[in-house]
Amino acid sequence: MKKPSLAIAAAVLALALIDARAAGSVDAGKQKSAPCQQCHGADGNSTNAQFPRLAGQYPDYIAKALSDYKSGDRKNPVMAPFAAGLSFEDIEDLAAWFSSRPNGLVVRHW
Repeated sequence: MKKPSLAIAAAVLALALIDARAAGSVDAGKQKSAPCQQCHGADGNSTNAQFPRLAGQYPDYIAKALSDYKSGDRKNPVMAPFAAGLSFEDIEDLAAWFSSRPNGLVVRHW
């Protein structure tokens, strides 16, 4: 009977470690976002429809997109050079910053 509870405890611990590792620093992300601001806006709310809003996106989505630009799995001639120089920590920090921003979209209730 101790083996299942030990396995469950190990799984919970592993998930907690993964979750803690995936959380970047909002403050560091804000500092690292300077190159992103010209296209995506100072807070991730781009006013140009050509550039996606990053504010309020899920951090996992932002991290995955940046990782894919970096690896070449996601193709974009503008984003690839920016992502190429990012470390894992940079990506997590940027994801934390942009996901923490309000998305700026106006919701109208008719």
